Amino acid sequence: MNTILKTDKKEVVISIDKPFVIIGEKLNPTGFKKLGQALVDQDMEFVKKLARRQVDWGAEVLDINVGHPQVEEIRMMPRVVEAVRSVVDVPLCIDSNDPGILEAGLKAAPGKPLVNSVNGEEKQLASVLPIVKDRGAVVIGLTIGEEGIPKTAEERLKAAGAIIERAAKMGIPAEDIIIDPLVMTVGHDSGAALVTLKTIELVRREYGVNINLGASNVSFGLPDRHSVNSAFLTLAMQMGATCSITDPVKLGSVVRSTDLLLGKDINSMRFLKYFRTTEKLRELEAAEAK
Repeated sequence: MNTILKTDKKEVVISIDKPFVIIGEKLNPTGFKKLGQALVDQDMEFVKKLARRQVDWGAEVLDINVGHPQVEEIRMMPRVVEAVRSVVDVPLCIDSNDPGILEAGLKAAPGKPLVNSVNGEEKQLASVLPIVKDRGAVVIGLTIGEEGIPKTAEERLKAAGAIIERAAKMGIPAEDIIIDPLVMTVGHDSGAALVTLKTIELVRREYGVNINLGASNVSFGLPDRHSVNSAFLTLAMQMGATCSITDPVKLGSVVRSTDLLLGKDINSMRFLKYFRTTEKLRELEAAEAK
């Protein structure tokens, strides 16, 4: 099943038969004080720099979240979208829990963007899915039900089904839904990653839709987070995950290497191109840091 995201000129295809798609996570002030302050200061040059860097390092889609207590998000979201559009031509993922902010971002985003996100709660389904339908966007569906985050893979499958079925009734096709099986920290629950991996397997088998991850959540609170994130992302890709909201600088090489090993990189061309490009980027960034 192909999920297609577009700008006015560019198309990104997310599919189990295609290379894994990185959705750059760094345009989100949560846990990123420099970006939060830049939004407060209305420093769009810093925003542009972050957008360019993520695309340079391999992000094919950019997630945009402007959630900050000192920012009027409904006004800031379209400003950030316009700033990002001025320097990169990749599809955008408009990220908010507020339908009004989603609408404001979607109006500024060209082509066929991604919405992050909706869950299986009735209030969310009723408020977000009509926006997705009217805009002709793609939406990430979180496997959360009325009673919160399910503990088992089977319950998360049920939540995914509720989202897909409700969307279908509104005329939103399955290819325009990307399911997020939820990634919880293994530092709190050693079985958390296994539940996510099992959910990926069940959702792929039952519905065949594309699957997104917030991969870095798995290591929260642990030392050497990069190693844990890398191992988990590789396992998830093997199970059938097709995209992830993640840091392309830290995990781009893991994605390219795993695609190569899974036979999604003919003659190693993507891996070799990525290696040469990022080798030059490291040299440039090291020189700039001196």
